[in-house]
Amino acid sequence: MSVSAMQRVAELGLAIPSAGGGTDYYGQLYGKMKPHYLSDKLLFLSGQTAGVDASGKVLYPGRLGRDVTVEEGYAAARLTGLNCLGCILDAVGDLDRVKGLVRSLNFIACDPAFTQPHLVASGLTDLFEQVFGPEIGVGGRASIGVMSLADDYCFETWMTVELR
Repeated sequence: MSVSAMQRVAELGLAIPSAGGGTDYYGQLYGKMKPHYLSDKLLFLSGQTAGVDASGKVLYPGRLGRDVTVEEGYAAARLTGLNCLGCILDAVGDLDRVKGLVRSLNFIACDPAFTQPHLVASGLTDLFEQVFGPEIGVGGRASIGVMSLADDYCFETWMTVELR
């Protein structure tokens, strides 16, 4: 018998935050948007980041290759992945409904000379592989270096998952 995603979350000791579905979604600070959109068996997540600490300070602010190390960027991407899991839970109530990761489009704020955005994005995809296994948790991915992100976040993702 295979281990469910919810069991893996417990085994890994992960704390999955609520994405604040509905009117309290933090992304609405940046304009009008929903945290997710469900179309039949596809769940489209709005942009997700690592979030802020208890005092409201952005976690891992800055640009890779200048202010943020690859290891810190990887940690930011992993926290972003936890926020994505929270958004999925808010949307459909159970991580075991995920059939596959269709794609993640990852934006990494970086210095123009930084050429390793793929190493940063692995923080998110490694987490999804740990939670869902390689067949479900690894999907299409693009990692793009950008000059800046809102509020000086170093990492943001836009994700689509297929549901059972």
